[in-house]
Amino acid sequence: MSRIANSPVVIPEKVEITLSPLEISVKGPLGALSQKLSPQVKVERVENRIEFKVTNNSHHANAMSGTLRALVANMIAGVTTGFEKRLALVGVGYRAQAQGDKLNLTLGFSHPVVHPMPRGIRAETPTQTEIVIKGTDRQLVGQVAAEVRAYRGPEPYKGKGVRYAGERITLKETKKK
Repeated sequence: MSRIANSPVVIPEKVEITLSPLEISVKGPLGALSQKLSPQVKVERVENRIEFKVTNNSHHANAMSGTLRALVANMIAGVTTGFEKRLALVGVGYRAQAQGDKLNLTLGFSHPVVHPMPRGIRAETPTQTEIVIKGTDRQLVGQVAAEVRAYRGPEPYKGKGVRYAGERITLKETKKK
């Protein structure tokens, strides 16, 4: 059995969990999430924790037990504390502004870029060159951050573009005469 699936997921006091044969639903102070269950993994609620066991000894069932355990742990963390990704804009004239469910970006193109936020994801701009993307779904927060970064990724000569906060860019040396 997967080593990660051996450790149970502890349920905090503020979180409600609903188990059905096909899916698991997690409801907390920040929202609600649900995940489909694999038929190869048996999910049991024992007191204030959730345990994951494989139904057969196949390699795929073993992998799914660990994956499902990690997904449920991330769902519980998402509805209690939430997830966030920070992006930094580097470059002259590069700016960002959050307006409701849209993120307006000025990235050196001839037109402004407007990125719509999916439901459950919020974008904040503490400064004009910093973006904070917040939400309860870890995968969706990372996906939105990757989409925003893809508009103008950091280029290798000057390092201009959208990068994750703390990301280190290895700059190339310019051509010599």
